[in-house]
Amino acid sequence: MRYALRLLIPRLALALITLLAVSLAVFWAVEWLPGDAATRILGQAATPERAQVLREKMHLDDPPLTRYLLWLGGFVRGDWGESLVAERPVLDLVLPRLRNTLILATLALILYVPLSLGLGVFTAVFRDRWFAAGLSALILAGTAMPEFVTGILLILVFAVALPWFPPLALIERVKSLPELVHTLALPTITLTIAMTAYAVRMMQGSLVSVLESDYVRMATLKGLPPVRVIQRHALPNALGPALRVTVLNVAWLIGGVVLVENVFNFPGIGQLLVDSIRVLDTAVVEAVAMITAGVYIGANLGADLAAGLLNPRLRAS
Repeated sequence: MRYALRLLIPRLALALITLLAVSLAVFWAVEWLPGDAATRILGQAATPERAQVLREKMHLDDPPLTRYLLWLGGFVRGDWGESLVAERPVLDLVLPRLRNTLILATLALILYVPLSLGLGVFTAVFRDRWFAAGLSALILAGTAMPEFVTGILLILVFAVALPWFPPLALIERVKSLPELVHTLALPTITLTIAMTAYAVRMMQGSLVSVLESDYVRMATLKGLPPVRVIQRHALPNALGPALRVTVLNVAWLIGGVVLVENVFNFPGIGQLLVDSIRVLDTAVVEAVAMITAGVYIGANLGADLAAGLLNPRLRAS
């Protein structure tokens, strides 16, 4: 408990400062993008007069700092603003996309956690066997292959050649849990392959060095069963790098799976971010950026807490 409090209090203060810095950086980055939001929203119907009327309506002629401070004050109060394009509250636009992304991320993590842990332990324990070397080669190939290539290959095999799964992840049409799993099977497998490859490599390298340490050899010489040696002595000290990779994977799942969403036509929050940047919809871009940053900060904090609980040396330090 003391370890958690010592870690939690300063991290929460740092998290608030980080979120403020992220909001400021994202706001000015969108401001510096070329183009005019009013012109992009009007499209072919844009005339100088109509564009000027729209700018005045959306307060785009106000100084950037004034607009940022207005947005920040509303954000702190729980009012995330209104989308310039959809003319709807940002929360009404973002929350359904966030729900879709969380569903896909949950399915991917359900597969990712046991696979990365099991394959990492297997390839480390049997590192001198030929089958472990072959599996490591496959994992290395998975690390090198971009996720959109993996998604396209899965579509060609399991949606075209073998029509077992739908090629598009049309989640709006899903009405039951089995139908949900069936509809999201291919994007879930794509994300799992992309994440697991990195985590297994990190887990394998960390666990190999721990298995060759003196205290693990001593536990083996005492006659402890191999399974207990791995569970009680090796894994707690080798999970740190894997937890760090998991943190990055969680943040990537929430905001960085744009390519996978494009391949499977999945209405997630990453695709919403790209569409909003295209039309300079600052309020939506800020909302997605803050959600992604919050998830990343929370995942980092959770990984530090878990690493401390697993490793007494971290708690002591």
